[in-house]
Amino acid sequence: MKALLTTATALALLVGAPLAAQASPQQDLKEFREYYMKKFPGVSLQEYGNGVYAIDPVSRVTWEALEEDFPPYEDQLKKGEKLFKTPFANGKTYGSCFPNGGIGISQNYPYFDAANNTVKTLEQEVQECRVKNGEKPLPGKKGDIAAVTAYMAYTSRGNKVNVVVPDEPNALAWYERGKRHFYMKRGQLNLSCANCHKDSSGLYIRAEMLSPALGHTTHFPVFRQKWGELGTLHRRYGGCNEQVRAKAFPNQGDEYRALEYFHTYMSNGIEVNGPGTRK
Repeated sequence: MKALLTTATALALLVGAPLAAQASPQQDLKEFREYYMKKFPGVSLQEYGNGVYAIDPVSRVTWEALEEDFPPYEDQLKKGEKLFKTPFANGKTYGSCFPNGGIGISQNYPYFDAANNTVKTLEQEVQECRVKNGEKPLPGKKGDIAAVTAYMAYTSRGNKVNVVVPDEPNALAWYERGKRHFYMKRGQLNLSCANCHKDSSGLYIRAEMLSPALGHTTHFPVFRQKWGELGTLHRRYGGCNEQVRAKAFPNQGDEYRALEYFHTYMSNGIEVNGPGTRK
Protein backbone atom coordinates (compact mmCIF):
# COMPACT_ATOMS: atom_id res chain seq x y z
CA MET A 1 0.00 0.00 0.00
CA LYS A 2 2.83 2.36 0.90
CA ALA A 3 4.45 1.68 -2.48
CA LEU A 4 1.19 2.39 -4.28
CA LEU A 5 0.74 5.68 -2.46
CA THR A 6 4.30 6.70 -3.27
CA THR A 7 3.78 5.84 -6.93
CA ALA A 8 0.45 7.71 -7.06
CA THR A 9 2.02 10.79 -5.51
CA ALA A 10 4.89 10.74 -7.98
CA LEU A 11 2.51 10.40 -10.93
CA ALA A 12 0.39 13.26 -9.63
CA LEU A 13 3.42 15.49 -9.49
CA LEU A 14 4.45 14.49 -13.01
CA VAL A 15 1.08 15.23 -14.59
CA GLY A 16 0.47 18.36 -12.53
CA ALA A 17 -2.55 17.13 -10.57
CA PRO A 18 -4.02 19.83 -8.31
CA LEU A 19 -2.40 18.78 -5.04
CA ALA A 20 -2.13 22.43 -3.95
CA ALA A 21 -5.07 24.76 -3.50
CA GLN A 22 -5.87 26.88 -6.55
CA ALA A 23 -5.28 30.61 -6.14
CA SER A 24 -8.46 32.62 -5.65
CA PRO A 25 -9.33 35.55 -7.94
CA GLN A 26 -8.53 37.88 -5.04
CA GLN A 27 -5.05 36.34 -4.67
CA ASP A 28 -4.51 36.56 -8.43
CA LEU A 29 -5.46 40.24 -8.41
CA LYS A 30 -3.12 41.03 -5.53
CA GLU A 31 -0.17 39.25 -7.18
CA PHE A 32 -0.97 40.75 -10.60
CA ARG A 33 -0.87 44.30 -9.23
CA GLU A 34 2.23 43.67 -7.15
CA TYR A 35 4.06 42.37 -10.21
CA TYR A 36 3.61 45.66 -12.08
CA MET A 37 4.17 47.85 -9.04
CA LYS A 38 7.52 46.15 -8.55
CA LYS A 39 8.39 46.26 -12.25
CA PHE A 40 7.48 49.93 -12.68
CA PRO A 41 8.05 51.60 -9.30
CA GLY A 42 6.53 55.05 -9.03
CA VAL A 43 3.66 54.36 -11.44
CA SER A 44 0.37 54.63 -9.52
CA LEU A 45 -2.46 52.16 -9.94
CA GLN A 46 -4.68 54.74 -11.67
CA GLU A 47 -1.95 55.56 -14.20
CA TYR A 48 -2.24 52.07 -15.67
CA GLY A 49 -5.54 53.13 -17.21
CA ASN A 50 -3.41 55.09 -19.67
CA GLY A 51 -1.85 51.94 -21.10
CA VAL A 52 1.66 52.18 -22.47
CA TYR A 53 1.65 55.93 -21.85
CA ALA A 54 1.85 55.21 -18.12
CA ILE A 55 5.38 53.87 -18.63
CA ASP A 56 6.55 55.68 -21.80
CA PRO A 57 7.04 59.39 -21.05
CA VAL A 58 8.38 60.15 -24.53
CA SER A 59 5.29 59.07 -26.49
CA ARG A 60 2.98 60.31 -23.73
CA VAL A 61 3.54 63.96 -24.65
CA THR A 62 2.19 63.48 -28.18
CA TRP A 63 -0.66 61.28 -26.93
CA GLU A 64 -1.80 63.82 -24.34
CA ALA A 65 -1.86 66.63 -26.91
CA LEU A 66 -3.97 64.46 -29.23
CA GLU A 67 -6.38 63.34 -26.50
CA GLU A 68 -6.90 66.80 -25.02
CA ASP A 69 -6.93 68.96 -28.15
CA PHE A 70 -8.13 66.80 -31.04
CA PRO A 71 -9.61 63.50 -29.79
CA PRO A 72 -10.04 61.53 -33.03
CA TYR A 73 -13.03 59.61 -31.69
CA GLU A 74 -15.12 62.75 -31.04
CA ASP A 75 -17.42 62.42 -34.07
CA GLN A 76 -18.03 58.72 -33.44
CA LEU A 77 -18.71 59.44 -29.78
CA LYS A 78 -21.37 61.98 -30.76
CA LYS A 79 -22.85 59.44 -33.16
CA GLY A 80 -22.92 56.88 -30.35
CA GLU A 81 -24.81 59.28 -28.09
CA LYS A 82 -27.35 59.98 -30.83
CA LEU A 83 -27.85 56.27 -31.52
CA PHE A 84 -28.19 55.55 -27.81
CA LYS A 85 -30.91 58.16 -27.36
CA THR A 86 -32.80 57.59 -30.63
CA PRO A 87 -35.92 55.45 -30.08
CA PHE A 88 -36.30 52.10 -31.82
CA ALA A 89 -39.33 51.54 -34.04
CA ASN A 90 -41.33 50.49 -30.94
CA GLY A 91 -40.54 53.79 -29.16
CA LYS A 92 -38.08 52.38 -26.62
CA THR A 93 -34.37 53.20 -26.42
CA TYR A 94 -31.23 51.33 -25.37
CA GLY A 95 -31.68 52.81 -21.92
CA SER A 96 -34.81 50.71 -21.38
CA CYS A 97 -32.67 47.56 -21.29
CA PHE A 98 -30.16 48.58 -18.62
CA PRO A 99 -30.00 49.62 -14.98
CA ASN A 100 -29.85 53.41 -14.50
CA GLY A 101 -30.94 53.86 -18.11
CA GLY A 102 -27.55 52.55 -19.28
CA ILE A 103 -25.72 55.58 -17.88
CA GLY A 104 -22.59 55.08 -15.78
CA ILE A 105 -22.69 51.28 -15.73
CA SER A 106 -19.79 50.18 -17.95
CA GLN A 107 -17.53 49.58 -14.96
CA ASN A 108 -19.64 46.56 -13.96
CA TYR A 109 -19.06 44.64 -17.21
CA PRO A 110 -18.51 41.86 -17.95
CA TYR A 111 -20.51 40.07 -15.27
CA PHE A 112 -21.47 36.46 -14.51
CA ASP A 113 -25.12 35.70 -15.31
CA ALA A 114 -25.93 32.88 -12.89
CA ALA A 115 -29.39 32.22 -14.35
CA ASN A 116 -27.87 31.31 -17.73
CA ASN A 117 -24.43 30.16 -16.53
CA THR A 118 -22.62 32.57 -18.81
CA VAL A 119 -20.58 35.75 -18.84
CA LYS A 120 -22.27 38.82 -20.34
CA THR A 121 -20.36 41.66 -21.97
CA LEU A 122 -21.69 45.14 -22.65
CA GLU A 123 -21.54 44.67 -26.44
CA GLN A 124 -23.45 41.42 -26.09
CA GLU A 125 -26.23 43.05 -24.06
CA VAL A 126 -26.47 45.97 -26.47
CA GLN A 127 -27.12 43.47 -29.26
CA GLU A 128 -29.64 41.56 -27.11
CA CYS A 129 -31.39 44.85 -26.38
CA ARG A 130 -31.81 45.49 -30.09
CA VAL A 131 -33.26 42.04 -30.73
CA LYS A 132 -35.57 42.32 -27.72
CA ASN A 133 -36.95 45.53 -29.20
CA GLY A 134 -37.47 44.14 -32.70
CA GLU A 135 -34.26 45.46 -34.27
CA LYS A 136 -31.54 43.55 -36.11
CA PRO A 137 -28.15 43.07 -34.42
CA LEU A 138 -25.40 45.46 -35.47
CA PRO A 139 -22.26 44.29 -37.26
CA GLY A 140 -19.71 43.37 -34.59
CA LYS A 141 -16.34 44.83 -33.50
CA LYS A 142 -16.59 48.29 -35.10
CA GLY A 143 -19.01 50.85 -36.47
CA ASP A 144 -22.25 51.52 -34.59
CA ILE A 145 -21.70 48.87 -31.89
CA ALA A 146 -18.37 50.50 -31.00
CA ALA A 147 -19.93 53.97 -31.10
CA VAL A 148 -22.83 53.06 -28.78
CA THR A 149 -20.62 51.31 -26.22
CA ALA A 150 -18.05 54.11 -26.45
CA TYR A 151 -20.77 56.55 -25.41
CA MET A 152 -21.78 54.25 -22.54
CA ALA A 153 -18.13 54.03 -21.47
CA TYR A 154 -17.86 57.82 -21.66
CA THR A 155 -20.76 58.19 -19.21
CA SER A 156 -18.85 55.90 -16.84
CA ARG A 157 -15.60 57.88 -16.85
CA GLY A 158 -14.23 58.20 -13.34
CA ASN A 159 -16.11 55.13 -12.08
CA LYS A 160 -13.79 52.37 -10.95
CA VAL A 161 -13.84 48.96 -12.64
CA ASN A 162 -15.84 46.64 -10.40
CA VAL A 163 -16.08 43.19 -11.97
CA VAL A 164 -17.38 40.56 -9.58
CA VAL A 165 -16.42 36.87 -9.61
CA PRO A 166 -18.90 35.12 -7.30
CA ASP A 167 -17.48 32.39 -5.11
CA GLU A 168 -19.36 29.60 -6.84
CA PRO A 169 -18.17 26.86 -9.21
CA ASN A 170 -19.69 28.05 -12.49
CA ALA A 171 -18.45 31.63 -12.15
CA LEU A 172 -15.01 30.44 -11.13
CA ALA A 173 -14.92 28.09 -14.13
CA TRP A 174 -15.47 31.05 -16.48
CA TYR A 175 -12.81 33.05 -14.68
CA GLU A 176 -10.31 30.17 -14.84
CA ARG A 177 -11.00 29.70 -18.54
CA GLY A 178 -10.12 33.34 -19.16
CA LYS A 179 -7.03 33.08 -16.98
CA ARG A 180 -5.91 29.98 -18.87
CA HIS A 181 -6.30 31.84 -22.17
CA PHE A 182 -4.24 34.75 -20.88
CA TYR A 183 -1.31 32.55 -19.91
CA MET A 184 -1.52 29.87 -22.65
CA LYS A 185 0.90 30.04 -25.56
CA ARG A 186 -0.60 29.85 -29.06
CA GLY A 187 0.11 30.39 -32.72
CA GLN A 188 3.21 29.82 -34.81
CA LEU A 189 5.10 32.34 -32.65
CA ASN A 190 4.16 30.34 -29.53
CA LEU A 191 3.32 33.42 -27.45
CA SER A 192 0.69 34.13 -24.80
CA CYS A 193 -0.98 37.38 -23.78
CA ALA A 194 1.19 37.27 -20.65
CA ASN A 195 4.43 36.85 -22.62
CA CYS A 196 3.91 40.21 -24.34
CA HIS A 197 1.96 42.27 -21.83
CA LYS A 198 3.31 40.92 -18.55
CA ASP A 199 6.76 39.37 -18.98
CA SER A 200 7.84 41.77 -21.75
CA SER A 201 5.87 44.88 -20.80
CA GLY A 202 8.08 47.93 -21.13
CA LEU A 203 10.29 46.27 -23.75
CA TYR A 204 10.24 47.09 -27.44
CA ILE A 205 8.99 45.00 -30.32
CA ARG A 206 10.39 46.76 -33.38
CA ALA A 207 9.66 50.44 -32.65
CA GLU A 208 6.72 49.89 -30.30
CA MET A 209 6.86 49.51 -26.52
CA LEU A 210 4.72 46.68 -25.17
CA SER A 211 2.02 47.88 -22.80
CA PRO A 212 1.21 46.45 -19.35
CA ALA A 213 -1.88 44.23 -19.19
CA LEU A 214 -2.90 45.99 -15.98
CA GLY A 215 -5.46 48.64 -16.99
CA HIS A 216 -5.77 47.36 -20.56
CA THR A 217 -9.55 47.13 -20.62
CA THR A 218 -10.39 50.50 -19.04
CA HIS A 219 -10.25 52.56 -22.23
CA PHE A 220 -12.26 50.42 -24.67
CA PRO A 221 -13.78 50.86 -27.16
CA VAL A 222 -10.61 52.47 -28.44
CA PHE A 223 -9.72 54.60 -31.44
CA ARG A 224 -6.58 53.11 -32.97
CA GLN A 225 -4.69 55.18 -35.48
CA LYS A 226 -3.98 51.91 -37.28
CA TRP A 227 -7.73 51.34 -37.68
CA GLY A 228 -8.74 54.94 -38.25
CA GLU A 229 -11.88 54.29 -36.20
CA LEU A 230 -13.23 52.96 -32.93
CA GLY A 231 -13.02 49.25 -32.28
CA THR A 232 -14.11 46.93 -29.49
CA LEU A 233 -11.97 44.91 -27.10
CA HIS A 234 -12.76 41.69 -28.98
CA ARG A 235 -11.55 43.27 -32.20
CA ARG A 236 -8.24 43.88 -30.44
CA TYR A 237 -8.16 40.32 -29.10
CA GLY A 238 -8.62 39.01 -32.63
CA GLY A 239 -5.78 41.19 -33.88
CA CYS A 240 -3.47 39.92 -31.15
CA ASN A 241 -4.24 36.32 -32.06
CA GLU A 242 -3.45 37.02 -35.69
CA GLN A 243 -0.21 38.78 -34.78
CA VAL A 244 1.09 35.60 -33.13
CA ARG A 245 -0.13 33.72 -36.23
CA ALA A 246 -3.01 32.00 -34.49
CA LYS A 247 -6.58 31.80 -35.72
CA ALA A 248 -8.83 34.36 -34.05
CA PHE A 249 -11.78 33.12 -31.99
CA PRO A 250 -15.34 34.26 -32.83
CA ASN A 251 -16.32 37.78 -31.80
CA GLN A 252 -18.32 37.61 -28.54
CA GLY A 253 -17.77 33.85 -28.40
CA ASP A 254 -17.16 32.00 -25.14
CA GLU A 255 -13.36 32.18 -25.40
CA TYR A 256 -13.07 35.95 -25.69
CA ARG A 257 -15.84 36.60 -23.16
CA ALA A 258 -13.99 34.43 -20.65
CA LEU A 259 -10.74 36.27 -21.42
CA GLU A 260 -12.47 39.63 -21.00
CA TYR A 261 -13.86 38.46 -17.63
CA PHE A 262 -10.39 37.61 -16.29
CA HIS A 263 -8.63 40.51 -18.02
CA THR A 264 -11.07 43.13 -16.74
CA TYR A 265 -11.14 41.68 -13.23
CA MET A 266 -7.38 42.25 -13.13
CA SER A 267 -8.09 45.98 -13.58
CA ASN A 268 -10.56 46.27 -10.72
CA GLY A 269 -10.14 49.56 -8.89
CA ILE A 270 -8.85 51.49 -11.92
CA GLU A 271 -11.08 54.23 -13.30
CA VAL A 272 -12.90 53.80 -16.60
CA ASN A 273 -11.48 56.28 -19.13
CA GLY A 274 -12.94 55.09 -22.41
CA PRO A 275 -13.06 55.71 -25.21
CA GLY A 276 -9.33 56.12 -25.59
CA THR A 277 -6.79 56.70 -28.34
CA ARG A 278 -3.95 54.33 -29.17
CA LYS A 279 -1.55 53.79 -32.07
